[in-house]
Amino acid sequence: MDTEGFPRQFARTRRFSLGVPHQFTVSPDGDRVLFLRSESGVAPRVRLWMYENGEERILADPAAAGRARKAAGPERIRTEPTPANSAGVQSYATDRHVRVVAYTVDGSLWTVRTDGSAPCHIQTVGPVRDPRPSPDGTLIAYVARGALRVVGTDGAGDRPLAEPETAETTYGLADDRTAASIGRSRGYWWSPGSDALLVARVDASVVECRYLSDPSDPGRSPRSIRYPAAGTANAITSLHLVTVVGGHTPVRLPRHAPAKKAPANSWGLAFEYVVSADWQRSGPVVSLQTRDQRTMWVLRVNPVDGSVEQLSQQADEGWVEFPPGAPRHTTSGVLVLPQVRGDERTIRIGGVLAPAGLQVRAVLGSVGEKVLFAASEEPTEVHVWSYEAGHGFERLTQKPGVHTAAAGGDTLVLDSRTPDGHTVTVLRGGKQVGRIAVLAERPLVTPRPIHLTLGERHLRTRLHLPSWYEPGMAKLPVLLSPYAGPGMQVVTKAHGWHTAVCQWYAEQGFAVLATDGRGTPGRGVRWQRAILGDRLTPVLDDQIDGLHAAAQRCDAMDLERVGIRGWSFSGYLAAGAVLLRPDVFHAAVAGAAPTDRRLYDAYWEERFLGHPDLQPHNYERSSLLSHADKLTRPLMLVHGLADDNVAPTHTLRLSAELFAAGRSHKVLLLPGVGHLVTGEGVADTLLQLESDFLKSSLGA
Repeated sequence: MDTEGFPRQFARTRRFSLGVPHQFTVSPDGDRVLFLRSESGVAPRVRLWMYENGEERILADPAAAGRARKAAGPERIRTEPTPANSAGVQSYATDRHVRVVAYTVDGSLWTVRTDGSAPCHIQTVGPVRDPRPSPDGTLIAYVARGALRVVGTDGAGDRPLAEPETAETTYGLADDRTAASIGRSRGYWWSPGSDALLVARVDASVVECRYLSDPSDPGRSPRSIRYPAAGTANAITSLHLVTVVGGHTPVRLPRHAPAKKAPANSWGLAFEYVVSADWQRSGPVVSLQTRDQRTMWVLRVNPVDGSVEQLSQQADEGWVEFPPGAPRHTTSGVLVLPQVRGDERTIRIGGVLAPAGLQVRAVLGSVGEKVLFAASEEPTEVHVWSYEAGHGFERLTQKPGVHTAAAGGDTLVLDSRTPDGHTVTVLRGGKQVGRIAVLAERPLVTPRPIHLTLGERHLRTRLHLPSWYEPGMAKLPVLLSPYAGPGMQVVTKAHGWHTAVCQWYAEQGFAVLATDGRGTPGRGVRWQRAILGDRLTPVLDDQIDGLHAAAQRCDAMDLERVGIRGWSFSGYLAAGAVLLRPDVFHAAVAGAAPTDRRLYDAYWEERFLGHPDLQPHNYERSSLLSHADKLTRPLMLVHGLADDNVAPTHTLRLSAELFAAGRSHKVLLLPGVGHLVTGEGVADTLLQLESDFLKSSLGA
């Protein structure tokens, strides 16, 4: 294994994400599959591709777009920040038949047809966000300068449909925290008839403003962002029906859930969250959630007058959570709706519930009356399932791993991550007809995970030992490298960047352990809700139980030398481990740790801890600042100074408390780095510095 070259490869490949095909769209006739993929496993520029008749071809190349724009000369485009960048095509959308495609390159609007025509640049009034063709392929809606606009696919008739009243108002976009925390990235939806749109209006003026500055560049002005921390005001989202000829009708959404229909422990009954929306043949359908997340309503909107009809109401004393892709309707209007059955998160398709024993992870789509969804029987695996009346439920993937899919017509695209690697398989009529190439580099270290199920709670755990280790050798220092938060699993039967990093640390001389404890997804309702009121203690207890149970099975682990590392939630866990349990943990690296839960995102924190004014004790026991005087072990804090998710304030405040208590620690601040650490010279250097610190602290 090339352990010396791994950190640079990890950084150069952006965690092995380059060259991976993603964002699959299958045409309704099953003939065409569109997707995005960068040029290679080390080249970041993303192209739009099409798979057809067993072959791949490029539909849109951002390099060609740049040459075309340069040749065309200057245009009336104002320079301002946009999510797109020179890395190429970051997203795309199509018409109903997947014949017309809209996308952006560096904020400019482009279209391309799947019949072999050359891409066409469409001139706009400003940098473009989220362009989407109408279902009939004649118009393209897009957002520029906060306004929702529409233009013909031939470039004619560019006009505004909804313009912002203030600088803090937008039409057609989700606010940043809705996209990051709720997962709704869209802000408008075309009608099936292409004559109207359901549009979100967002007023962020009531949201607290934060300022991010770069101390390494004192001449640069701070950047302001709107950030709704726990207990503070959210952006105000309303919905509107907008016709392509200029008609506007507000959707008459309910403002509050009735107290008599809400759980007894409810504290915030205002419908502040638009969780999902769509406009299918059955009409516009919207999911609304209360501020306390304990009540969710699914509503159908009358597209003529904006009135609403309730399709479903769910309430829960913990929280109500819908999987991605739900609710939705089949072609005939059968409703696919999430439901809790005992300890299972399942779905109801019409009047039929998914089989017992499944934890439904996502609704992947529907083709006619067939519904596709992803579900787990065993937490370390996710499989693709289908349901169709008359055929029942069928599991479509068999090999252990994490699978997802996209479908159209009789074509199914299976995206599979297994112990053997990553493959994308195209099936037609149930038979394999080809593959879409995965160009990602293979890690220079080969993961050798040992999967374990440990302790009374049957903790799913991965153990990595050095490839050179043999029984009878001296015991190894132990390094815990979990995530352990509610948003992600790392212990699965799929090799990814996390398993490669764990193996690299093992090759440095550690026994590396990753455990998915209580609060992580895929283990049922009670498992996820075990962290209600306390985000740290149950999670930390599971890491300790997993550590001790693993040591009983593996003589290689030296429990007198135990370290822990992590980023974001697991950074918080790592810092908490050495502060609260120095009897178990002897060193920690804590990156981007949300040390004060009051400062973090309202949607995430209030789900687990409630409102900080009403349940302050939950925030006190889940935050780290008051424990600073307990530090007796080596601790390295790391934070990117451009992090707009977990603000650098979290690390700086903990460091200040440690300093005030006279507790020695290390702080590594990364200028210009956000929450996701990638890129050569940063991600690779950080890996090496973490390793050096842990080796020195644990005597590895």
